[in-house]
Amino acid sequence: MIRIIDKITEVAAHIAAWMFFSIAVMVTYEVVMRKVFNSPTIWVDEVARFFQVWAVYLASAHILKLRGMITVELFSGSLSRNNFRLLEIMSLAVIACFSLVALYYGAGVVFESIEMGRKTSTMLGVPKWLTESAIPVGFGLLLIQAVVEFLKLVRGENVTAAAGHQI
Repeated sequence: MIRIIDKITEVAAHIAAWMFFSIAVMVTYEVVMRKVFNSPTIWVDEVARFFQVWAVYLASAHILKLRGMITVELFSGSLSRNNFRLLEIMSLAVIACFSLVALYYGAGVVFESIEMGRKTSTMLGVPKWLTESAIPVGFGLLLIQAVVEFLKLVRGENVTAAAGHQI
């Protein structure tokens, strides 16, 4: 099961990478259309923002798996392996708790937007739930990955932290 979740996380990260690439293509297209042909588009700004929101949330679980989250390493370098492992377990617990709260409230916002029929205030008028869904999906993936990383640590699997520690 852990391998399946790791694979789902990796696929989500690849989708996020392609979304970031697509943002670059869209913005380049917009610049050429606006500056060269004096014919700006109505869709690039909103679609690029939509892709950016989704890409960030889709990539977050993979970043956790790689231990690439921003960390404060003030004294962690001087900790023993067991103490560092304990610190890592506590960090994963905090990430899991926060992700659970964000998942719960994010899903509530999405359901409310669907019920009320909210749309963006742009010319495209895209349903807001399409963007808002990135929060419960992204935090759901992050929650599951945090649980997986917790299980890896508890089972004693070697995981390399960002600080270079083998935990």
